[in-house]
Amino acid sequence: MKIVAIIGTIVLMIGIICIYDARQITKKIFSFGDQNEAVFALKITGFIISIIGRIINYAIKKGLVFLWSKKSY
Repeated sequence: MKIVAIIGTIVLMIGIICIYDARQITKKIFSFGDQNEAVFALKITGFIISIIGRIINYAIKKGLVFLWSKKSY
């Protein structure tokens, strides 16, 4: 379970980095003039990724994830 919690934390951090560094990331990746739409899309994507990471961590904390359990469901 610790590995899944670490993966959830990494996903959460990737989402936060996408939100805060959206302008710099789009300047490196995209070369077109209107980058505002790309920044907005990257921030929304980062927000969704951070929510997914937080849901993974919450599910681990509350015991909602039954990975590698010995019981068969």
